[in-house]
Amino acid sequence: MRRLIRKALTKRRMIRAVEVEEPPSEALVYGVTFAVAALGALTALQIAHMIFLGRWSSEVFAAITALIGTIIGVFFGKKG
Repeated sequence: MRRLIRKALTKRRMIRAVEVEEPPSEALVYGVTFAVAALGALTALQIAHMIFLGRWSSEVFAAITALIGTIIGVFFGKKG
C-alpha cells in the first residue's frame, strides 16, 4: 500500500522538456498509510457498532469524516 501512496503523492514537473519526479518524504507516506489504515479500522468499528448495538455512532462517524478530510487535504496540498 505504501508504494501506491508514494506514487500518488509524487510530483511530476517539466523542466526544460525533461520530466522530473519529486518523491514525497517518508514521514508523509507513513502518515497517510496510517490514516488509511485507521480509516479502515474506524469503518469496521462503525459496522460492528451498527450490527451489535443496532444504531449509528455519531462519534465514530465524526472521526471517519475528519480522517477523510485529512487524507484529501494531503493529496490536494501535495499535488498543488
